[in-house]
Amino acid sequence: MAQRYVRIQTRQGQIYYGVLHLNREVKVLDAPAWLGGQLTEMVIEPDSYSILPPCAPSKVIAVGRNFVGHASELGNEVPTEPLLFLKPSTTIIANEENIVYPSQSNWVDFEGELALVIGDRTSHCTAEEAHTKIWGYTIANDVTARDLQKQDGQWTRAKGFDTFCPLGPWIVRELSPEAKLQTYLNDAFEPHQSASVLDMVFSTTELVSYISKIMTLLPGDVILTGTPSGVGKVNIGDRIRIAIEGIGELENIVVAPKQ
Repeated sequence: MAQRYVRIQTRQGQIYYGVLHLNREVKVLDAPAWLGGQLTEMVIEPDSYSILPPCAPSKVIAVGRNFVGHASELGNEVPTEPLLFLKPSTTIIANEENIVYPSQSNWVDFEGELALVIGDRTSHCTAEEAHTKIWGYTIANDVTARDLQKQDGQWTRAKGFDTFCPLGPWIVRELSPEAKLQTYLNDAFEPHQSASVLDMVFSTTELVSYISKIMTLLPGDVILTGTPSGVGKVNIGDRIRIAIEGIGELENIVVAPKQ
């Protein structure tokens, strides 16, 4: 199993970066690993911490319509260059935290995605250089209020609600170029989404290069690489599970907004 890099919070409220072991112990790093963090002597015991989103990015850059099937299922053309939008950092939640269904919407979709974590300050890099800027990989759910997206004509509100970017549960350094992404709803045996990373219109390195020529990417920033076909509507009480080979699973439940 690949080494799993986590961000955790202890019962006393301290936040640490570390390496998760099979027995669920966390060996603490003295800084985020992408900033050169080294292992310390500190070990956090199982059941004495909760897992947070694995990084705290300055920004989340997302890519729309990066799978042919998803563009087609929503009646859109495949872009000739990456289609970008931003999600606020306040959308980010951890594995097993709740997605809050906004009262303004009547149609919320899940969108399972591979997420890239940037490891170095990156500006105007080439596609050949970009692979050295990707520190690791995790799982994301680009939750979308589809009715508001259609109504607004731009995507900020539809994709920007608090809790609309589940991320995690951890980061791995390596990923097979043929890794499969699958999204399941509730207890369904068959996945709603199933695709390979190879099916992307624009590759991970092409995306990093393209984005870096628009905005400087900072260590810990996250790029959502697009969702395959099969996105689906969720209701309050639904459980969404996104699995990516070589990483693991991200699972969240949809709940009603607080009154």
